[in-house]
Amino acid sequence: MHNHSILIALLLTLTPLTACGVLSAERNVPVTKAAVKIPPARAIPENSDAGEAAIRFLENRVKGDPDDIVAHNRLGGYYLQRLRETGNVTWLELATRTAQASLRAVPAEQNPGGLALLAQTEFAAHNFNAARDAATQLLSIRHWQDANRSFPHQMLGDALLELGDYDGAEEAYRQMKKSGSGVAVITRLAHLAWLKGKPNEAQQLYGEALSLATEQVPPARETVAWCRWQLGELAFATGDYETAEKHYADALITFPNYFRALAGLGRARAARGDLTGGIEQYEQAVRIIPEPVFVAALGDLYAQAGRARESAAQYALVEQTAKLSAASGVLYNRQLALFYADHDLNPQQAYEQAAKEYEARRDIYGADALAWTALKAGRVSEAQNSITEALRLGTQDARLFYHAGVIARAAGDRQAARNYLQRALNISPQFDPLQSSFARKLLAE
Repeated sequence: MHNHSILIALLLTLTPLTACGVLSAERNVPVTKAAVKIPPARAIPENSDAGEAAIRFLENRVKGDPDDIVAHNRLGGYYLQRLRETGNVTWLELATRTAQASLRAVPAEQNPGGLALLAQTEFAAHNFNAARDAATQLLSIRHWQDANRSFPHQMLGDALLELGDYDGAEEAYRQMKKSGSGVAVITRLAHLAWLKGKPNEAQQLYGEALSLATEQVPPARETVAWCRWQLGELAFATGDYETAEKHYADALITFPNYFRALAGLGRARAARGDLTGGIEQYEQAVRIIPEPVFVAALGDLYAQAGRARESAAQYALVEQTAKLSAASGVLYNRQLALFYADHDLNPQQAYEQAAKEYEARRDIYGADALAWTALKAGRVSEAQNSITEALRLGTQDARLFYHAGVIARAAGDRQAARNYLQRALNISPQFDPLQSSFARKLLAE
């Protein structure tokens, strides 16, 4: 589940809240450190030479024989691996073209490997409806499904999760689990546990996944680092910034310069009061991949440090990166809409972007983006309805409760606003360098 996490890349069951209702005591789920045995961090060899040699070999192979679907499909797999390691959308574009070439050579019914590759590229490109359809088609190819029972259910579950069909995703993962309980299954169950408001269970499962990943022979460097990063994300989300920093640092021992862990370490250090250290880590991450959420966070830290000119430059870069290519536009639509809303920029454009995406992708974070942008566009009633949808699973995310608090305040329900804002700060008092400070100011009123 290396993608989205998300953010993460990458997050089912309490009664839905009304946006202006009072937060009941039973919803205040305590977060404790679960008894998870975390294996010590160690460096894992990159083996990049073998990967580059394989890519060059396969690229030459398909040039010489465009109908070699085995070479096409293996090459696409290497491209997707590079995408996970670097975050560079160039690898996604190469993988997409390779999947399309494979299916042009031999149609899906006789080329399920090409269809599986296409499902993965559509998912990575945030074309979740297309990924769902490809996974459904894979399930209909019986002769391939018998030998690969787990993967179609995995892809189907991942797509349904991003589309907001949580019951369908859970059923797909249940079918996937029938083929065994490996890292891929456990991380997906962990993500579901987080969405359902069960952070302790999620922590336990991510710890189990990390242990399994480290026991593989040989261990996959990016998979191990990703599991450590997810544990860091979970610790940060629950306000345990010291533990988060350790998990991010451990991920960097496993995979030096891993862009996700660099950004996570920057966020954790800033949350612990080390603004200079946070800026340094984010600067490294942005040099590797200027992903809009990293760039915006760096701009926010510059603003906190009084470096206004550098902050403005980062904010300008957010928009440039999000609009760099068609692929970037699809990938970063939601990030850009939230950036606008967080910084009170282009409110109508932000709302329109969030609304358009939510038409097709009705997950809770899409509802949250719609609620937040609707509020900034002056649509308070719509914001109330959308934040209710965002909170429907009971997800223990400080940002969701912060948005709910600001929306309740705009609607005139000060008691609900106070409850939601306090809940956000109780969960993670430094959930965002700028927004958490604003939450404290509002609460003080």
